[in-house]
Formats: sequence, structure tokens, C-alpha cells
Amino acid sequence: MRPVPCSSDMDFGQSNLFGYIEDLQELTIIERPVRRSLKTPEEIERLTVDEELNDIERALYLLSSGQDVQGTSVVANLPVLMRQNPAETLRRVLPKIREVLHVAGVEMQLTAAVSFLTVLQDESVSIHTYSHSFLHIILQNLEHRDAGVSNAWLETLLAVIEALPKETIRHEILNPLVSKAQISQTLQSRLVSCKIMGKLANKFEAHIVKREILPLVKSLCQDVEYEVRTCMCRQLEHIAQGIGTELTKTVVLPELVELARDEGSSVRLAAFETLVNLLDMFDSDDRRQTVLPLVKSFCEKSFKADESILVSLSFHLGKLCNGLYGIFTPEQHLRFLEFYKKLCTLGLQQENGHNDNQLQLQTLEQEKKYISVRKNCAYNFPAMIVFVDPKNFHLELYSIFFCLCHDPEVPVRYTMAISFYEVAKLLNSGVYTIQKELVTLLQDESLEVLDALVGHLPEILELMINGGENSGSESKLLSIPDLIPALTTAEQRAATSLKWRTHEKLLQKYACLPQIISSDQIYYRFLHRMLTIILTNNVLPVQKAAARTLCVYLRYNRKQEQRHEVIQKLIEQLGQGKSYWNRLRFLDTCEFIMELFSKSFFCKYFFLPVLELTHDPVANVRIKLCYLLPKVKSTLKIPTDKHLLQQLELCIRKLLCQEKDKDVLTIVKRTVLELDRMDISLDAEQLEKEKQQNEGRSANINDKIFEKKRRDNKTSSMLAKSMTLSSSGSSSGTSTGKEDKKSKLVRSQSFSTQALHPKYSNIDKCSNKSSATGYTSSLSGMGKGCMLSFSDDSFRTRSTGNSGNATFSSSSSLIASRNSFNSADQKSNGNKESQSRKMSIKNRKSNS
Repeated sequence: MRPVPCSSDMDFGQSNLFGYIEDLQELTIIERPVRRSLKTPEEIERLTVDEELNDIERALYLLSSGQDVQGTSVVANLPVLMRQNPAETLRRVLPKIREVLHVAGVEMQLTAAVSFLTVLQDESVSIHTYSHSFLHIILQNLEHRDAGVSNAWLETLLAVIEALPKETIRHEILNPLVSKAQISQTLQSRLVSCKIMGKLANKFEAHIVKREILPLVKSLCQDVEYEVRTCMCRQLEHIAQGIGTELTKTVVLPELVELARDEGSSVRLAAFETLVNLLDMFDSDDRRQTVLPLVKSFCEKSFKADESILVSLSFHLGKLCNGLYGIFTPEQHLRFLEFYKKLCTLGLQQENGHNDNQLQLQTLEQEKKYISVRKNCAYNFPAMIVFVDPKNFHLELYSIFFCLCHDPEVPVRYTMAISFYEVAKLLNSGVYTIQKELVTLLQDESLEVLDALVGHLPEILELMINGGENSGSESKLLSIPDLIPALTTAEQRAATSLKWRTHEKLLQKYACLPQIISSDQIYYRFLHRMLTIILTNNVLPVQKAAARTLCVYLRYNRKQEQRHEVIQKLIEQLGQGKSYWNRLRFLDTCEFIMELFSKSFFCKYFFLPVLELTHDPVANVRIKLCYLLPKVKSTLKIPTDKHLLQQLELCIRKLLCQEKDKDVLTIVKRTVLELDRMDISLDAEQLEKEKQQNEGRSANINDKIFEKKRRDNKTSSMLAKSMTLSSSGSSSGTSTGKEDKKSKLVRSQSFSTQALHPKYSNIDKCSNKSSATGYTSSLSGMGKGCMLSFSDDSFRTRSTGNSGNATFSSSSSLIASRNSFNSADQKSNGNKESQSRKMSIKNRKSNS
């Protein structure tokens, strides 16, 4: 089929149209087998089940007369049936499944093994009921002719053994195992017996294992089939853990020595790996007299007659060298080190001067084996540093480290990149010796290698700076030559690839650079690059990673000019950008700024630009802003940021009144409720200043009020004396008392009307306006932090009729009440004087 041309090159003329039709016909031919695989009406009829049947009846019907796929579905649904109706399932369904499994196919057998294990894990029935109903079915299917089915049932049985009581294990499993392990049984039966004995060794006491299991173990270790000997050899590790150190030394170790000399390569490999895993259970004498000679024999034969063990030997060599370290002579120590070096370069030696007749070409299988060996050597490199001592690294292992970091195969370099951090930690003060290799791996052509190295890049760079020999004498930039070009190259290579997760990870780790290189280098080489990624990259996680790293760079930049330039670019190119995508990223960046910077920094530079996005024409931007508003409000401090709080309230009111998008309006209302529940932090320093100012004002006012009262009291006392002299008789005294009571009543009414009425009238106006707009009255304070506190003098009274805001203050209300009280006193004193004059006139008339 011809390739389909691009849309720009398409020619829909008559000559080319027939060619496209032929291509479509070929596609329909490909689809025909799919159509033929659909079910016919007769097949659908056979697969149809009566809907009135309950779950148990339906399961029995499908197992009896349904097709295999339906029976398999019933077996898969067995755990559900056991949870819903365990009694009926055990009585009716399980016997039918047992009957069907005798003739079932592989798929149903595998499904049954999984379902039986699930029933055990769900604990739908007691373990006694489970062993009575399910255990016999499991044991019957262990020796299935299909190896995959047999292994599946074996895994189920091994899990069941963990839960079964000892008596059940002894009667149902251990006793039949004696006959199943005999040489007269099938190969599959003996293999299953090996794995079961490895599991049983941890279920019984050591003397029972010694009496009933170890004789079977010895018999299977000497089986005529190498598969059985291999399988039993791999179970010796579990058996040794069950019987303890003494029996391991007297029973297991001799068997391992004999199996290590077996004619079968797989048996020798199993014996070697088991020997390494049991190394901690042997004392120094056993290691020196038994284990070390075996290991030396393996190493000598691995290059000559037994290459099958080479891969395993290279994988376990680090553990072996450190496990046998105490018994090595200097000559043996050097021999094992040279053996490791030889493995590190295996397959890389090119012997020049020989023709193809003298050198056999390496087969593909050998090449893969050699790559695996070198990869295992890279994995063991930290262990070999411990083996030779980090002080001797440069002399003994640096050349090998260089070769592994420059290996032609990616898996080897990848493993070195993973273990690079461990190597750097071990070298400590000598870490400067591997700086060049760090730069090499950063510039590696494979992104897999870069991804492996970047995982611990901050820790590696910190060790390079703090542990290097130049850390105390030179600047941090000069301590790692070529680091900055390597870092920029790595980022650009990750950016141009399709592996955006590696790029995201790299940008996240680059946030450590302020601790490594100078602020100017970051500004000129990395900071603007982060801004470019935010503006141009199409992957959201990458953009967010770049935004956060940029904020970290800005956080550690102490030059105000550079800071202001970056802030201005963020506001202009992101916050005021033409693309709504950039404006969304501006909000992400502001979120990182709130996380990394102080509240005052955000309020100074970004608070108002964020609020400007309430007028954004794109609904998604306004929605994201609404979600961000609670965090924005949390940056405010009262009373320092009162003007910003007013701006925030104004923006929310505009959103509530002017928003036309239903989704945005719903989120706005939800945000308003959240904002109303929030507390606003108080600026204690500013509060203290205002409190002192208010106290000074209150003191001055109190002094003036006291002076006025003193003058008024003096005047009233003089009037009282004149009234006493001018008035006479009981009737005149009684009238004077009535007039005093009247004057007190008048003063009380004056105080109530002049001091309290204006304040409550303002409150009523605010509440009425708030209820009219549907916006809660608590928005005037935007939370509990702005609630009334009559014991605090830091808040001032201000009532605005337009916005409906009302902010109250105890100090100002107290001053207002004192002023009104003073005016009331003056009025009452005036009333007293006028009344006194009227009384004196009346007395004069009466006397006359």
C-alpha cells in the first residue's frame, strides 16, 4: 500500500483518486476478519441466560450447560458468591466447579487458582472450613500436565500453608509429601515436593524438620534429574533458616559443596547463589576452609569452562568480597580485585593484528552476556570501593570508573549514573576526582542515563562543592569546571526530546543551583531560560516546574535591578500576556511566590496584578483566580494592608454583580463563603503604633473634658448658692427638686439620642445594603480577623454608604460617646441656668 501524502501535497484529481480508493479497499480487506469474528444469532441464543435466575442458579446453569467462557466467568466470580451466600456456594457451586475442573482448559484452571487464593485472603469462611472445602481441590490440581497451571496451583498452596494449623499441614500435606517425593513419582511431582519442603521448614520445630523433612531433602539433592537437584538446591536457603546454624553447618553445607561440583551447570549456579546468600550463617572457619576454596574455583572456571556462572558471579562479587574480607590474605585481596577489573572490561578488548580466521566473531548471545557482566560490575562498584578503601580509589579503581562511565552500552552507563551518588558519598573529601565523569554523564547522548543521574543531582553537586579540595579556597563556580555548559546542554537535550517527564524532573532538580553557582551565572544562563520555557513549552507539568524553579532563582537573587526586571517581565509577559494560557501560568507563578516569598513581598509586587485578572475575558482565568483568592487574602496584614483588603472586597463585589458565566459565578459564591471564614493576620508592630497614637489622643481629649467639667461644676455650684439665697419656703424647695429631676431626664435623653443613635443608624444602613446586594455583611471585614473588638484601640470607625462597609473601633466610639456626653452636660447645665433664672423671677414676683 502506497504511503498517504501530506494534506498539502494531496491531489484530488481523477488520476490520483482511484489510487486512494484502492488504498481504502485494502483497509476494508484488513477489517473483514474482525467482522467475521462477531457472534451469529444462534451463538447469541446459546449464550443467553434467563434473567429471573438468582446468582446461585445462574452459576449452576452456566457451569452445566454453558460454554467455557461462561464457566470461566463463574469461577472468576466465586469470591463474590462466597461473600454474598457462602453456605449455598459451598454446598452447590463448589462441588460443580470441582467436577468441571477435571476437564477444564488452561484458562479456567488459572482463573480457579486465583479465585481460590482470593477467597482465602477475603476470609469469607473460617480456615477450618476452607481447608475442608478447598484444600483437596488445590492438591488434586498440583500435578497438572501444564507447567503454568501447576505453578499457579502451587503458589496458591504455598499461600494457604501460611494460614493452616500445624496438624492440618502434617496430615494433609506433609504425610502425602513422603510418597510424592519418591524417585518413582513424576518429574513434576518431585519438583512440587521440593518447593513445598522449602515452605514447610519454617512451619515446624527444628527436631521435626530434622526427622521428617531433611531425609527427603537429601534424597532430592541426589535426584537423577538435574531439574530436581537445581530446584532443591534453591530451597536449601529456606531450609537453613528454619533449622538454625548448627544443622546448617552439619547438613546443608556438605550438600552445597557436593552440588557446587555437580555436572549440571544450572545446579552449580544454584549452589553458588545459595552459598552467597547463606554466607552470614557460616563462621570464619567455614568461610576460610570451605567457602573460599569454592569461590576461587568458580572464579577460575568462569572464563574457561563455565561461562554460565559468569553473570551470576559478577552480580554477587561485591557481596562476596566484603563477606570474605576478613579472611583474605593480601595476595588473595589483590587477585579478587584484578578479577573484578577484568570483568569490568569484558568484551571490550580489541586484539589488533589478528585476522578473522584467528579470532572467532562474538555471537549475539555472548555479547549480551558480556553487557550483563559489565552492568553487574557497575552495580557492584560502590561495594568495591569499600573493599579497596576509599583512600585507595584513585590508585586502584579510578581507571575502571572511567571505563564504566564511558562504556559503549547504555545499560552500563545507566547503572553507573544510578550508583554515582553512592560513589560520591563514599569518596567524601576525594569526590573531586570524579568531577569530569559527572560532566560526562550530564552530556550523555542517552536520556535514560541523564534521567538516572538527575535523581540525586542536588546531593551530588552539594558533595562536589562541600567535599572537594577546592571548596574552602575558591569560589563555588570554579570548583567544578565545565559544569554550567553541561547543565545547559542537558536541559536543551531534554527539552527537544519527547520525554517530558525527564525534562520536568531536570527542571525541578535545577532549583538547587543557587547553592552551587553564583547568582550572576544563574541570572544570565538559567533564569531567562526558565521564563522562555514558561512562555513557549506546551507541556503543563514542565511549565509549572520551570515556574517554580524561576521563583527559587528570584528568591536567592539579591540584586534589586535584576529582581525588578524579572518581576516586570512576569507581570507584562505572563500576567498581561495576549494568550490566556500565559495568564493561567502567571497565577501558577504567583502561587509559588506566595509559597517561597514573604507576604509583604507578594503584596508589594503581585497583589494588584493578580486582582486585575478579575476582568479577564476568559472564564477559565477568572475561575482559577477565584480558587486562588483565599491564598491571596492570607497574605494580607491588618491594618497595614487595609487598602489592599478594600481592593479585594471591591473585586469580589464586581464579580458577584457583573459576572455572567454561571460556572464562574458558582465558584465566586463558594469562594466568598470561604473568604468569610478566614482569619486575617494582624500586624502587631503597626497595631502597637496606632494604639499608642490613639491613647495619646484619648489622653488629650480626656484632659479637655475634665477641664470643662471642672468649670461647669464650679458654675453650677455658684448658681446653686444663688438659688438657695433667692428661693424660700417649702414650696420653692419642692419645685427646685422637681426641676433637678427633669434636668437629669433631659440630659439622659440627650445622651441617648446624640451618642448612640448615629452609630446604630449606620449599622442599619450597612446591613440593609448588604442584604440588598446578597453579599454577606461579614465581607466588610473579610473574615474573623476583622470582627469587632471593643477592647482594642487599634481599629478606627469608618462607615461608607456607597460600599456598605462598616469598620468599627472601640477607641473612636468611646471618643464619640465622650463628646456626646460632654455636649449633653453642657445642654443640661444650660437648662439648669435658665430654670434657675425663671425660678428667681417667679420668687421676686411673689414677694412683690
